[in-house]
Amino acid sequence: MRHFFRFFFIFSILLSPLTASAFTVVIDAGHGGKDYGAIGHNLKLREKDLNLDVSLRLASKIRTAYPDVKVVLTRSTDVFIPLQERANIVNRNNADLFICVHTNSAESRSAYGAEVYILGTEKMEKNLDVAMRENSVIKLEADYQTTYQGFDPNSIDSYIIFELMQNQYMDNSLRFATMVQQRFVGDNNRSDRGVRQAGFWVLLKSACPSVLIEMGFVSNKEEEKYLGSDKGKREITDAIFNAFAAYYQPQSDKKQPSAQPDNNQPSAQPEQQKTEQTTPENTPQTTTQPKPNIVEPSKQTAEEQTKPTSKPAFTVQLFASRNVLKKNDREFKGLKGCFYIKRGEWYKYMYGEYATEQEAKAACQKLDKDFRGCFVVPFPDNARK
Repeated sequence: MRHFFRFFFIFSILLSPLTASAFTVVIDAGHGGKDYGAIGHNLKLREKDLNLDVSLRLASKIRTAYPDVKVVLTRSTDVFIPLQERANIVNRNNADLFICVHTNSAESRSAYGAEVYILGTEKMEKNLDVAMRENSVIKLEADYQTTYQGFDPNSIDSYIIFELMQNQYMDNSLRFATMVQQRFVGDNNRSDRGVRQAGFWVLLKSACPSVLIEMGFVSNKEEEKYLGSDKGKREITDAIFNAFAAYYQPQSDKKQPSAQPDNNQPSAQPEQQKTEQTTPENTPQTTTQPKPNIVEPSKQTAEEQTKPTSKPAFTVQLFASRNVLKKNDREFKGLKGCFYIKRGEWYKYMYGEYATEQEAKAACQKLDKDFRGCFVVPFPDNARK
């Protein structure tokens, strides 16, 4: 028996780097259980059922096409899952991508079309009704005031928290959201309602690139019929899957495992996953922080790296912020020599000056441990220290 435990312990150590490197996508079927979501006007379709159907189809397609990807469903049956717990599942699994599947509704029965949301405050007043509706499920929970730190989904004043956020996953969220919307419009010929920003609690508390998909309006007679049909659900699933495939390939380059995983092993359930990751706003401040394990562009000193003899071709974007950060800000996690460019209201922070894309990708793979979702970009002309 002692030898068995010794073998199991060694096997676990050897396996842990492999499982940690697997790309993880969490699929969230919105609503469920006592929370029905939107209800159709004609066929009386329930949003919770539509969301679950498409989520299960999407999970199956990803698992079949990409057995190396770990797929986690926040729910696979008709059960009620609190919003905060959905975000906790994302963080416990150290997810690389979070896809929330929802169905829309409006007072006007003429409203129709697909749209994809990311977390943000641009034109938030215009999209506030959608955010309030999706966040209102909070009030079905006991003692929600304590769980959600006083956040009231029906109070405009509560949404100030989204103005204060610093979302380091903005770029990748926007990239995937755009891919999904392009598939809806280009492949499915859906009416284009665009990619939008709004204050969704479940996206705010999820520490990875995240999107919330509104598949269409059950309040519209024709769209309700489309959403309820096998053809409609199949086309919607295919559109999201094709967007995932396009997004996953470059991301997977940063997460190459040291050996091939055993694809015959059953998928782990959420409660069996890795230790929960704390979100940036809950991370305790310490007087000293360990420096990230990084690949240096060269063996030059930090001062020499800031003054290259020739213009570098690539760099690694770490995150984006609405504010100019001090050099010792904890968001940098002790990393020195970061710089930024300004795009609209956002300051995009980067690190490293690399002559080749291969060198930049090697650095990005190391940096991803501390800056989840970082990616390689061409070196900007207007970089500022």
